[in-house]
Amino acid sequence: MKKKILSIVLTSTLICSLVALTGCGAKKGAEVKEKKKIVIGANPTPHAEILQKVKPILEKEGYTLEIKEFTEYTTLNKVLQDGEIDANYFQHIPYLEQFNKENKTDLVYTVKVHIEPMAIYSKKIKDLKELKNGSVIAVPNDPTNEARALKLLEREGIMKFKDGQLISKLDIKENPKNIEIKELDAAQLPRVLQDVDVAVINTNYAISAGLNPTKDSLAIEDKDSPYANIIAVKKENKDKEYIKALNKAINSEEIKKYIKEKYNGTVIPAF
Repeated sequence: MKKKILSIVLTSTLICSLVALTGCGAKKGAEVKEKKKIVIGANPTPHAEILQKVKPILEKEGYTLEIKEFTEYTTLNKVLQDGEIDANYFQHIPYLEQFNKENKTDLVYTVKVHIEPMAIYSKKIKDLKELKNGSVIAVPNDPTNEARALKLLEREGIMKFKDGQLISKLDIKENPKNIEIKELDAAQLPRVLQDVDVAVINTNYAISAGLNPTKDSLAIEDKDSPYANIIAVKKENKDKEYIKALNKAINSEEIKKYIKEKYNGTVIPAF
């Protein structure tokens, strides 16, 4: 009798265990299957504009894309790291690498999307040769974009810098016109353009301010600039199916055609 009772108890326990395991597996599978909404953070122009065109492509694959716009780009990697968004689209690789280094994070990029050639603008002069002694030039204040801006100034023969990747105004080697470098938040640069002699502005902020890099600038980066804008995600999510779907959609022929036709050379596909 005792053997029969023990057998019943063991059988019941085994069945319960199997049910529990099966239930857990089903729940896990359901959770993975239910991830059909992708939340992405981006700057308004051109990133969010491009993502609006990505939306219907993803919808055909069964995904909903929610776009959260951030005017200031300094918080976008923080909210990605905190899990508030699934991906972001606003930065180039050197900026991401610098963020990881400074914050001890491990964000990664999945695909390159476009290049925004940085350009030099002025409301006061028509040619960089008109710069006078003591002129003020405004540049972005984050390390990677400041270095990028200064290298463009060096290319134009305005001043020379020490060798290095992340150069700053402290690395000026030759400054024949005693140019003053003013470091400002990148989003502010179009607004201060009338107050300085020259400003080096990221294309996304230039476009938002009604400036056309190919028509209104005094100098512009070459089209082979290494600063391609990317999709960034948390490392553990880079191989998830919804991220793969996002990558495929934003690197599609439809998006390449849209970028070429919409921006007419001011934004260039990088895929």
